[in-house]
Amino acid sequence: MRIDYTNCDQLSGTLQDVGTGDYEYHMQGIESSTIAKPRESYDESSRTCTIEFTMPRDLEPGVFLYYRLTNFYQNHRRYTRSFDVDQLKGKRRSVSDLDGGDCSPLDAVTINGTRRPYYPCGLIANSVFNDTISQPVMANPSGDQESGTYSMTEKDISWEADRKRFNPTDYKPDEVYPPPNWVERYGDTYDEMPKLEEDEHFMVWMRTAGLPTFRKLYMKNTEDTMKSGIYQVEVVMNFDTRSFGGTKSIVISTTSFIGGRNPVLGIAFIVVGGLCVLLGCIFAVRHLYRPRRLGDHTYLSWNQQVSSGLADNGNQGSRGVMNMPNSAASATTGRSKNPTEGPDLLRQRP
Repeated sequence: MRIDYTNCDQLSGTLQDVGTGDYEYHMQGIESSTIAKPRESYDESSRTCTIEFTMPRDLEPGVFLYYRLTNFYQNHRRYTRSFDVDQLKGKRRSVSDLDGGDCSPLDAVTINGTRRPYYPCGLIANSVFNDTISQPVMANPSGDQESGTYSMTEKDISWEADRKRFNPTDYKPDEVYPPPNWVERYGDTYDEMPKLEEDEHFMVWMRTAGLPTFRKLYMKNTEDTMKSGIYQVEVVMNFDTRSFGGTKSIVISTTSFIGGRNPVLGIAFIVVGGLCVLLGCIFAVRHLYRPRRLGDHTYLSWNQQVSSGLADNGNQGSRGVMNMPNSAASATTGRSKNPTEGPDLLRQRP
C-alpha cells in the first residue's frame, strides 16, 4: 500500500479523499477499487499531516513501513562521495583535514569570524530525510483490543555492516557547527553532540539508493499481526520535495521468502532476456543467409599471405622468410664468412 502526502500541507483540517493517482493497493485477491480511498488533513500550527487509510485484511508479520521519494538522485557521482569516513567513525577532523576533500562544499563554515567544520559534513548528511512518521493508530479498535496503536520499532532497520561505520564522536559541541539543514532542529550550534551511532534513520539514509525513485525503511514489526481496520498515521512535514520536483509517500508492505514487492529487478531481467533473444535471432538469420565455412584453412594468416603474393608458397614451413635476389644473398653469405666484419646484417628466423 502506498499513499502520497506531498501536497498534504495545502489541505485544511478536515479529512479529504486522496486523488486517484496518489495512492495504490496491491493485495492478492482484493480489488483496489473495492477499498475505501485514503483521506488526509493538515494542521498548520504543528505542520502535521494526518493520513487515514483502510487495511482491508490482516497483515501477518513482518510488516514494514517505508518512506518513498521520487526524482531524488542519490546516485549522482559527487553526491555519493560526499562524506568523510573518519569523521563518521568518531575521529576529530579539523578544518584543514576536511578542506578540499569529498565533503566540499559542505566541509566547514565561518560564523562570526570563527571557522569550524560541519558535523556531519557532506551533501548526504545535510539532505537527510527529516519527516517524522508516527506509529499507525487504529481509528476503530474492536472491543478485544487494549490499545489501538500498532506498535512498530525503529531498531534494527539498518544493515549490521552500516552500524559498524558509526562511532561516538571525539568532537565537543563548541568545536563544530550543524549542517545548514540541521539548524532548524539543533540551532546554530550544538548544545550536545548528536549520537549518530544510535540514529538508525541516519544510517539508512547514508546508504545511498541507485535509482531516483526509491524507498527506505522507517520502522517495522516482525512479531505482531496488523489487524484489518481503519488506521491513522501522523507525519510532521519537514522534508521539502517540491524544490526538486519530487514526491514523498508512505508505504506499508510485507515480505515473502523472496523479499518484498519490487518490480524493478523483474523488469530488468525481462529486458535483458528480450535483448538476448533478439540478438540470438539476428545472428541465426545471418548464419543461415551468409554462413561461414567452419574449419576452412584458407582463413589462416600465412595462407592469406600466400594467396596475396606476400609469401613464397614453396616455403610455408618457414614462417616469416622472404625471398631475396641472388646477388643480395651471396653478398650476405660472403660477409657472414668474414669474422672481422661484425655480426650478420640479416638473420633468418627459425
